[in-house]
Amino acid sequence: MTIQRAIRIIAGSFILLSLYLAYRYNGIVLTDPTWLWFTAFVGANLLQSGITRWCLMETILSKLGMKHG
Repeated sequence: MTIQRAIRIIAGSFILLSLYLAYRYNGIVLTDPTWLWFTAFVGANLLQSGITRWCLMETILSKLGMKHG
């Protein structure tokens, strides 16, 4: 697996997880809606990495030995 594919999987998983953790059903809070801030954080990092062409997760995965594709 390449770094680019892993980043997409990780980002998508973080977004889906944080949305699930903030989920409301018929006005009943099943979890904490402040998890939406984590969703915003992931989105902001995706935007920043698209503009600057630098991604912290890419750096981390590279140091862990994952290959660029």
